[in-house]
Amino acid sequence: MTDFREKANLIWQVADLLRGDYKRSDYGKVILPLTVLRRLDCVLKPTKEKVLAYLPKIQDKSDSTKDLILNKIAGHNFHNHSKYDFEKLIAEPDKIAPNLRNYINGFSASAREIIEYFSFDDQIDRMDDPKADILFQVIKKFAEIDLSDMDTMTMGYVFEELIRRFSEQSNETAGEHFTPREVIKLMVNILFNSDDDSLTKPGIVKTLYDPACGTGGMLSVAEKHLNDFNTKAKLEVFGQEINPESYAICKSDMLIKGQNPSNIKFGNTFTVDGLENEKFDYMLSNPPFGVDWKKAEKIIKDEFDNKGYSGRFGAGLPRINDGSLLFLQHMISKMKKDGSRIGIVFNGSPLFTGQAGSGESNIRKWIIENDWLEAIIALPDQLFYNTGISTYVWIVTNKKSNERKGKIQLINATGAKDEELIAAGKIAFNRFWNKKVPTLGNKRKEISENGNTKGIGFITNLYGDFEENEFVKIFSNDFFGYWRVVVEQPLKDENGNIEKNSKGEPKPDTSLRDYENIPFMRYDENKKLVLQTIQEYFEREIKPNLPDAWIDESKTKIGYEISFTKYFYEFKPLRSLDEIRADILALEESLNLDIFKN
Repeated sequence: MTDFREKANLIWQVADLLRGDYKRSDYGKVILPLTVLRRLDCVLKPTKEKVLAYLPKIQDKSDSTKDLILNKIAGHNFHNHSKYDFEKLIAEPDKIAPNLRNYINGFSASAREIIEYFSFDDQIDRMDDPKADILFQVIKKFAEIDLSDMDTMTMGYVFEELIRRFSEQSNETAGEHFTPREVIKLMVNILFNSDDDSLTKPGIVKTLYDPACGTGGMLSVAEKHLNDFNTKAKLEVFGQEINPESYAICKSDMLIKGQNPSNIKFGNTFTVDGLENEKFDYMLSNPPFGVDWKKAEKIIKDEFDNKGYSGRFGAGLPRINDGSLLFLQHMISKMKKDGSRIGIVFNGSPLFTGQAGSGESNIRKWIIENDWLEAIIALPDQLFYNTGISTYVWIVTNKKSNERKGKIQLINATGAKDEELIAAGKIAFNRFWNKKVPTLGNKRKEISENGNTKGIGFITNLYGDFEENEFVKIFSNDFFGYWRVVVEQPLKDENGNIEKNSKGEPKPDTSLRDYENIPFMRYDENKKLVLQTIQEYFEREIKPNLPDAWIDESKTKIGYEISFTKYFYEFKPLRSLDEIRADILALEESLNLDIFKN
């Protein structure tokens, strides 16, 4: 693989020419579209002369027919029939602006549409203005950068590295654009894991969708993974993206790889579903963490109120400042009846935010009671570029294997326990992550990609084996449910007598009102999980302490939460006083020896 950082650095150096005429936060408006244009130019170079030679033979054809014929000659889903390329553009410095426009207009419709999303024509005017007069210099620099020796995966790295740098310049968050490749590979491995047998069939065609696809990283990794696994298989990819630059880059990538670029839609997934009524075999996404949905609030609430479960958001609406669970509901609405699999990255909030009856809890309830939540994997912290927080991969499916039905698998892949074992000299390396050298933003760790003794292979095996061990817990769906009950105590008069209503029932004293979360399951005397009832819990835990109390069943609500960290907590007994005293004496002795030496 060509070193993508070396190419990114070459492209980044072109931005030096913009200094003074552009704010640093605006560099991307020039560099990104020109990188796309140069990439397309390099890809088309081997067949460009053949296209130009054939063009006079079809001048009487319609534009759409010309595109079909010339695309075939170019060997891609696009072509350019302008006489110019980057090499010929710099041969006429005085005509650089009109010639560049001629070159852009020479692309077939699908490629031309991509460039239009960058609004690059405005930048041509700006750079060609006599006050700046940098257009020729910028094009000349790009003409010197060869992007023909790169596969689409490496080119994807280049684009995302550039976007990350431009995001830093404009104080945006790189994580909105960039999911670490090893995280995507892990998700794809696990998503395809249970379908390995069917994916080996020759000629099999599957579909994959990302509702927040960015530059298309998840789509590209998934496609490559399936092709590596089965060269005769085809993965048709679909996506939607709200950022115009990222959308354009993603479409250009699809165009070069021979995918259908019209499968990538532009716009806000929540307000305008560009792939309405479509269903997919697989879905992957890393939606922005903790991003509010105020701009889409009216449309989302209208769909919730008017369509209910026949729409996308029937299970509930999360709080306005975090739309993560809206993305998951949207993806679930696109599951096929005969089975789909979803992998989505969340921060910790969707696991437990919101008490019983809240939007978040109701969404979890809907997913778990439908037996769609298959697994949750806790990833190492400091894995993403814009945040050091802990993240979790949720695997959701409506086609669980028989052994997984009614159960949820939790995998602790944080590597925290391994760090303790390394410190104790019990193991030599962390089985979940390596130190990232050099660090990149908040990314100080990376998941290794080779072998089965650590990293992606190790975590994938933990998932596939479906056996409890120090890193894996398996619980029934009921384990995560609870009743939130209202415990009342009687109102008493000044003489201590219980006051009653007209039906002879005790009146509740609202000042003594309390709430209890009663789990659906408890550990019995043999430390086995068993179901319990509200009444059993009341008799055992509440009544012995409050003889007059009762539960107001009319106010009982059902909730679901996943307290991931708690399930893997290991109690560490405090050190004995003798151990502490011995350490203090040893320290004093070493200090005395040091003083004596001096």
